[in-house]
Amino acid sequence: MNSIIGKIAPNLKISDWIQGKPTNIDKERDNVILVEVFQVNCPGCFIYGIPESIRLYNRFGNSNFKVLGLATAFEDYDKNNLDNLRKLVENGEVIGETQRVLSQYGKIRDVNKLTYRIPFPVAIDDLQRLDTNLSENNVMDFVEANIENFRSYAEKERQRIIANVKQYLRTKIYAAKTFEEYELKGTPSSILIDKKGLVQDISFGSTNSLEYLIEQLLKG
Repeated sequence: MNSIIGKIAPNLKISDWIQGKPTNIDKERDNVILVEVFQVNCPGCFIYGIPESIRLYNRFGNSNFKVLGLATAFEDYDKNNLDNLRKLVENGEVIGETQRVLSQYGKIRDVNKLTYRIPFPVAIDDLQRLDTNLSENNVMDFVEANIENFRSYAEKERQRIIANVKQYLRTKIYAAKTFEEYELKGTPSSILIDKKGLVQDISFGSTNSLEYLIEQLLKG
C-alpha cells in the first residue's frame, strides 16, 4: 500500500503550467481533486487514463470537483518533454508509441491528432537532472526504498535485482519530483484527494472504482 494514503497531500511539484490557471492542492481545499498523471509517450494514458478523467470531469464538473492533468517523465525523455506536451495540449498532436498504438485502434485523426481535447488544467512535473555517476550506496538506497522485503530474497535473486536496478538507473536521467513523492508505480496513475486535502486513493492503470469514490467524497 502506498504510504502517503490517508496523509495530507503534498503540493504538486510543477515546472510549468501548459493549460489553465495555475493552482495546487493547498489552493483547492473544499474541493475533491483528481490528479491524472500521464506521459506523452504512453498509449495506455490516452486509451484509459485521460479519457476516464475527462468523463469524470464532465460527470462531476459542476460540483466541488477539480481535475488536474500532470505530465511526468521516468523514461523516453526525448519524447516525454515540454515541447511534445505543448503540441499535445495546444493541437492534440501525439507522438511515438502513443501515435502508433492509437492509430491501430482507430483512435486518431489527421494522422497524428487525438479525437478529443483535454478540457482541464495541465502542468508538467518538476524534472531534476540527476548525477549519472552511480555509487553502491545510491543503488542500495534505491533498492531498499522500492523492493519490499529485499533482504528476505536469496542471494542470487538479490544480485539479479541489483543488476537490474543498476541498468535502470543508468538510463534514469531525471527525477520526476511529484511522481516520486507520491510513490507512483507508472502511468497512467490517478491520485484522489478529499476536501480536507487528504490522499484517499492512488491507482495505477485502468480503474472503474473512481466514480463511486468521488461520489462518496463529494457527499462528505
